[in-house]
Amino acid sequence: MFAVLALNAGRTVSWDTLVDELWPDKDLENSRNALHATTARLRKLMDGWDLDAKPNELVRTTGSSYMLDIPQASTDAAQFLKFAAQGSELLRDQPARAEELLHQALSLWRGPALLDAGDGLLCQSTAAQLEERLMSLREDLIVAKLNTGGEREAISELRELVVQHPGRERFSEQLMVALYRCGRQSEALDVYQRTQDWLSAELGLDVGRSLRKLYQDILSQDPLLDAKA
Repeated sequence: MFAVLALNAGRTVSWDTLVDELWPDKDLENSRNALHATTARLRKLMDGWDLDAKPNELVRTTGSSYMLDIPQASTDAAQFLKFAAQGSELLRDQPARAEELLHQALSLWRGPALLDAGDGLLCQSTAAQLEERLMSLREDLIVAKLNTGGEREAISELRELVVQHPGRERFSEQLMVALYRCGRQSEALDVYQRTQDWLSAELGLDVGRSLRKLYQDILSQDPLLDAKA
């Protein structure tokens, strides 16, 4: 319940929405009483937190709705999205500043998004969106490092990311570029081959157009591969 309210911080959440989110697969005989009981347990739990206001002042009841009365911008999710967006915008013109902002966004993570928040549609879909944004942030962070001469530093991180996400070709591309810029052309070509083999064996697919072009550019030692941004 706290997760649902926090995702809508500062806005009311209807009783029906909360019931559907908290008990998606159950047909409760008296869902209103169940919701009241859950709210009471939440407020009791919050009594042990270091808060500036009393729990019943933060988790407010408004007619047939509930609200977590805090600014939307104060949640970790909102802060993460703000810093991630700001960092992405500065990748080309201010890569060093972009890297700082992206690291700031990354520092807000404490594990999988909305872990143990339940199987409701809102929490599940929001968790998937946040996890996807995290992956694109990791890609942007590598771009910032490549744009500031951090190829050697990026290689070990990229090797780990490629192992963890073998189907995400962007990480393979970035690893190939980093290796190539460090004078390790054969290793860069080997990354391409391993990615192609995995996609073929696991998904029955060929590599994408972008990765194929990068492979050809490395073979021809295209000068643009050394260009920042």
